[in-house]
Amino acid sequence: MTNTARATRGAEVVMDPDRPADVAADLHAYLSYRDTEAALAWLSEVGFELVRRQDAEDGSLAHAEVRCGDVVLMVAGAHAEYSRPALHGTSTGSGLYLCLPSPSAVDRWYFHAVSAGGVPVIEPEATEWGTRRARVLDPEGHEWSVGTYRPG
Repeated sequence: MTNTARATRGAEVVMDPDRPADVAADLHAYLSYRDTEAALAWLSEVGFELVRRQDAEDGSLAHAEVRCGDVVLMVAGAHAEYSRPALHGTSTGSGLYLCLPSPSAVDRWYFHAVSAGGVPVIEPEATEWGTRRARVLDPEGHEWSVGTYRPG
């Protein structure tokens, strides 16, 4: 097996220990916001709890971490005029996906997200693959999808 190859035997995946992707890793997302205080308030409304905050010398937010269950999201102030991808149909082409435990949790999350200033994109719906999903843009245009489908 080469350094970039992976072999499968039935349902078993054989990993190459020399390949960087096969080492233990966690993925943590971060988002930059122009109005970090408003972002933290919106994130609180949709179920995230502030677990770490570091302020800059001028008192503005330098870095924060919010948690919802096992999910940790890092939040930073936008230090430039970043542009957000435009919504094309029902997606900007990238975003965050939050897996929730039940269809009713998807519905509640969507309601809170929109009530707190999120922009509706996909109202809660049953999917053709047997799960529930919804999508909003947060107040600064980041795409958030929620659903009961658990990747991996």
